[in-house]
Amino acid sequence: MAMTDPLGDMLTRIRNGQQAKKDSVLSPASRLRANVLSVLEREGYIRGYAEDESGKHKALRIELKYFEGEPAIKHLARVSKPGRRVYSGSKELPSVRGGLGITIVSTPRGVLSDAEARNENVGGEVLAEVF
Repeated sequence: MAMTDPLGDMLTRIRNGQQAKKDSVLSPASRLRANVLSVLEREGYIRGYAEDESGKHKALRIELKYFEGEPAIKHLARVSKPGRRVYSGSKELPSVRGGLGITIVSTPRGVLSDAEARNENVGGEVLAEVF
């Protein structure tokens, strides 16, 4: 059966891996997933990611980050879902926890955090929120 929400699947793998205190998790590779992971890495929520070609298909190995035994990501949720897409202009981008978290936005200039999208004055599809 085909996967209907690949990005949601990756976010769930990250949540499950952190709950199980794993060092890293694997997720099937795609350009959108890699772009979202690069935002998470830039903002300091994961240690990094790399392509893993040891199996039959390309995968992304995501290195999870912990601080004093606690996961760096307290909340990771998909906002725009396949059944309900959420779009926002640059002025109306949602703020997560009063600016303590980030919103990941897919814009015409690529996948950006909410602060980067505001600086470049672009809006787009609100993919996920993280804090």
